[in-house]
Amino acid sequence: MKRFRILSLVVASIFGGSAQAAEFPERSITVIVPFPPGGASDVTARLVTAKLAERVKQTVIVDNRAGANGALGAVALKQAPADGYTLLVGSIGVFAINPVLFKDLRYDPQKDFDLLTVAVRTPNVLVATPGFPANTVRELIEHLEKNRGKVTFASSGIGSSDHLTAALFWQKTGTTGIHVPYRGGGPAINDLIAGHANVSFQNLGAIAQQVKAGSLKALAVTSDKRTATLPDVPTIAEAGVKDLEVYSWQAAAAPKGLPAVLKAKLEAELVASANAPDVKAKFEAVGFDVVASNAEQFTKFLAGEIVRWKSVIETGKITPE
Repeated sequence: MKRFRILSLVVASIFGGSAQAAEFPERSITVIVPFPPGGASDVTARLVTAKLAERVKQTVIVDNRAGANGALGAVALKQAPADGYTLLVGSIGVFAINPVLFKDLRYDPQKDFDLLTVAVRTPNVLVATPGFPANTVRELIEHLEKNRGKVTFASSGIGSSDHLTAALFWQKTGTTGIHVPYRGGGPAINDLIAGHANVSFQNLGAIAQQVKAGSLKALAVTSDKRTATLPDVPTIAEAGVKDLEVYSWQAAAAPKGLPAVLKAKLEAELVASANAPDVKAKFEAVGFDVVASNAEQFTKFLAGEIVRWKSVIETGKITPE
């Protein structure tokens, strides 16, 4: 009788979980974006969740909670119930850089989140202000060697992918530059165009139009192959710098502890939403490649990214201040 009771509970749990997933969602879903509106995480969230709302026939609300390099929104996700009604869409910084950059971080993405999917990725582009004397990566390296401590590298902030790509570039080429952090990519790009900063590694989607218009000049892309957006710009490897393949990426997660069937449903719906032809076309138009990985792939990928950026941060002695 005792064995029968245990078996009954197991069966009830399985079928109860299946029923819960089948009925989900019964109300609106909130997606936290830990940055202000208009950035890459916000754009990713809004494109994917618009399709998600269509698929699950419920309202999906994007909640921008900016602050502390994305940490405020990440902590809010950690504290939310693991019921599938609160998700987060955030950047490489939230998932892979903050955990090794900040000593007192109040969340751990590998322990506190159920990772769902890496939605999209985009390479960085090494760009320079039009009047800068270097027109190729080789010329930039030679200029840095002759002008140590004089060339400014603008970034969207300390610990951003563009900042750490610059640090990795210095480490790979044996050069140095002056890091100038801004409050976001927009101000950094504006100062590059105006000639107040020299060079920068910026997301492809953020600077493609400026490069095409001649407001900035592109020296290389950090992707493994040339991009259709800027087909005449060589990869950083083609330009002579090896092991500098870098992508900035956006991913989705939920609070740790989702029921397995609910996690599988959310993962499947998010992957299908990102892969929808109309969504894919919109991402490609702004320089993003759709990845739409599954949870297992995301988990393995994140572990490798954390190891990689920890090495860059420690080698470069990079601190949040």
